[in-house]
Amino acid sequence: MSEEGFELISDEELKEEVCRVMKALYQRSLISALGGNVSARAPDAKEFWITPSGVFKGAVETDDLVKLDLEGNLIEGFLRPSIEWPLHAAIYKNRPDVNAVVHAHNPFTLGLALSGIGLKPISVEAVMVLRKVEIVPFAFPGTDKLAELVGKAASTGARALILQNHGIVAMGANLLEAEAVAETLEEVAIAQYVSMSLGKEPPTIPEKDIELYMKLYKM
Repeated sequence: MSEEGFELISDEELKEEVCRVMKALYQRSLISALGGNVSARAPDAKEFWITPSGVFKGAVETDDLVKLDLEGNLIEGFLRPSIEWPLHAAIYKNRPDVNAVVHAHNPFTLGLALSGIGLKPISVEAVMVLRKVEIVPFAFPGTDKLAELVGKAASTGARALILQNHGIVAMGANLLEAEAVAETLEEVAIAQYVSMSLGKEPPTIPEKDIELYMKLYKM
């Protein structure tokens, strides 16, 4: 085990986990048939595996994945990488602690953001898993501008980004963490939406309790 408590895994295991996460996101309706992408790398690596463009997201296989360096040069694979690879590369360049990135299209999270409503610390999961969420202004998918904005927002230490008029980005030390962040975003958004749709402002966890939690767990 490493110092962080995560086992180092092989490229093949990493690719299998990317495919598992992609299929799970599709089953949860957080990505569509052709929308959304996932990437992962070994700790400290200068290359990463990413899902391809133009392939049904609910059935991505390990042979479909593409390996790129941080400048977008092809290392392994035959298919065209996701057009969002610059976004993923920008995160890896700015966040050495991040080894997995999930870009999904969480409908409730995005719906609240489009209404100008931010996510609130309404649950323990919102505090423990999400911690810090940043909003990224709109830029067209796959552009250097979006990658620049994402890299800047990620450098603040956020675990999640909400891309206005687009979707979300979840980051983690491994794929399990990134997946959990993406799913928690939507769980919190749904709970907040339900409360607000019933005319109730959802109560939040007190700031003093959040500060105590952060101190106890050194976050």
